Amino acid sequence: MNEPVVVTAYRTVAASRPSVRPARDRPKTLALAALIAGACAIAFAPILVRLADTGPVASAFWRCALAVPLLWAWALAGRATGDPSRMSLRALAGAGAFFAADLGLWHFAVLFTSVANATLLGNISPIFVTLAGWLLWRQKVTSTYLVGMAAAIGGMLVLAGPNFGLHGTRVLGDALAALTGVFYAGYMLSIKAARDAGASAARSTATSTTVTALVLLPVALLQPHVFWPVSASGWLTVIGLAVVAQVLGQGLIAYAFAHLPAPLCSVILLVQPVLAAVLAWMLFGEAIAPAQFFGGAIVLVGAWLSKKGS
Repeated sequence: MNEPVVVTAYRTVAASRPSVRPARDRPKTLALAALIAGACAIAFAPILVRLADTGPVASAFWRCALAVPLLWAWALAGRATGDPSRMSLRALAGAGAFFAADLGLWHFAVLFTSVANATLLGNISPIFVTLAGWLLWRQKVTSTYLVGMAAAIGGMLVLAGPNFGLHGTRVLGDALAALTGVFYAGYMLSIKAARDAGASAARSTATSTTVTALVLLPVALLQPHVFWPVSASGWLTVIGLAVVAQVLGQGLIAYAFAHLPAPLCSVILLVQPVLAAVLAWMLFGEAIAPAQFFGGAIVLVGAWLSKKGS
């Protein structure tokens, strides 16, 4: 028996409608937007470190210590207030320790080399994140992703290349910045493990930041540098570090890690050094040659390719 014309027309229209798949992809789209926003927020960190009137480790400590009450208020106000699993607690303790090593060394690097170099070299973590994902979790990566990652890192080196130092403290600063990339990779993988184990973004950031502050406190006190901010502007600077870089930046990044693969997150975060280099050019007069603008464009294209190949 033939269907009525109205029924046939309805089925034709229904078949032409978009599937419900985009609705399921909405959390990933939101996570990608959060990741990019978090990268933009932490791009202000090297600028604020330069403006701080405390020692480098002290500014790293204040960045975390002042963020801890805000992060725990966020965590306790959220819906996910249940007890975290032991696996997530171990992962978050590791994340805090890795982040303490990353921040402590990176804040020194910012003082010894250019903002662009410190930020760019500190973001070579995609290499280690991708390698760890393949070796530890057997995560498969596509050729498109690898091309995108290689392009992003290559563009990053073009952006930093003219500023590489060959003598004095610049070499030390560049070396410290590159070393922080290893620790930042450990931090990202630990946060990813905690998020996969069920820890919320708020709890992940609050717990890891608390551990980081506790690790950095004795180191900051033993350093022969100023520990307490000595002026009102100094306090505003470390408060800005805490709110913008730690609460907003790392909070958004932790949210994104629950919905996106860690290797992809590590490449997308290369947006941060591009923006940091532009901010340093605007605020501190750190020169950016035409080739470096081209390098920044390559970084963004590489990030886009990695997203397509993820």
